[in-house]
Amino acid sequence: MKLHTLKPEVGSTHSRRRIGRGPGSGLGGTSTRGHKGAKARSGYKRKIGFEGGQMPLQRRVPKFGFKNINHKEYLPVNLSSLQLLADKGITKIGIAELKENNLVKGRVLVKILGKGELTAKVDVEANAFSKTAEEAIKAAGGSVTII
Repeated sequence: MKLHTLKPEVGSTHSRRRIGRGPGSGLGGTSTRGHKGAKARSGYKRKIGFEGGQMPLQRRVPKFGFKNINHKEYLPVNLSSLQLLADKGITKIGIAELKENNLVKGRVLVKILGKGELTAKVDVEANAFSKTAEEAIKAAGGSVTII
């Protein structure tokens, strides 16, 4: 091994063009920025979505409607589903029981709706109830709790 044969390990170094270091480098002058214009200047920052003066996409596409930031999205569960759980022997039904029986998934708000019949006496805990569902649960002898 001699000093003139030493080389760095393959992949340990990479050559980067040193731009703007004078005419002797071959990359002086405009330093690969072209001639004039905003992109040739220092401190240039392009606006997000800028399309060179063409009308940007977010302004070309029409917008419709209104999105209420306070809107709450409820996942519906019907009385018929509660009856199926009651048939399994579950008398106290909350969101945890609904998750265990794959009726809801994740962190969701649950609203009990009045579709179907409920004959069993069950205690139900949910985020919201429709009037018909609440009446049907109470008529069957159960109780309603809003979380």
